[in-house]
Amino acid sequence: MKKWLRRIRGAIGMGLTWAAGWTLVGMLGVVVIYTLFPNLPDVFDVWIPVFAYPGFLAGVGFSVVLRIAEGRRRFDELSLPRFAAWGAVGGLLVGAFVTALLFGKAPNAALAAVMGTSTLLGAVSASGSLALARKEEDRELLDASADVAEVGLTEGEEGELLGGGG
Repeated sequence: MKKWLRRIRGAIGMGLTWAAGWTLVGMLGVVVIYTLFPNLPDVFDVWIPVFAYPGFLAGVGFSVVLRIAEGRRRFDELSLPRFAAWGAVGGLLVGAFVTALLFGKAPNAALAAVMGTSTLLGAVSASGSLALARKEEDRELLDASADVAEVGLTEGEEGELLGGGG
């Protein structure tokens, strides 16, 4: 039971992290659009959920896809391109869901834009997630190595190391 709760918590955490990242990317895009076209009506606050909800769903979907596809492998056993590919799959699935839900019979260009953007954001988000996980893992290894360095060598071991034969 604890395993499942940990996995669910991890998937929700991944979803929230991706939602935050996608929202920042979306807000940057909105700022660029409003800078280029200042006469557009101000609907700035509408764009936050437009990117946050799909980002959350993509993060959770990515966690599920990664768990099913890679099973029990650890992050250090996965390559960055493979991780990015699974992120792209998660983004593509969410893009397909969002386009089917919201746009129905939208023009092909709109469908391609939504699905392409979600796929790209999924791949980038997965790569960023792996980079952060590896950075945290390296920090933990450094902390553990500091404890080992404090242990030191005994006098006999120092003599053996220097060739003195102890």
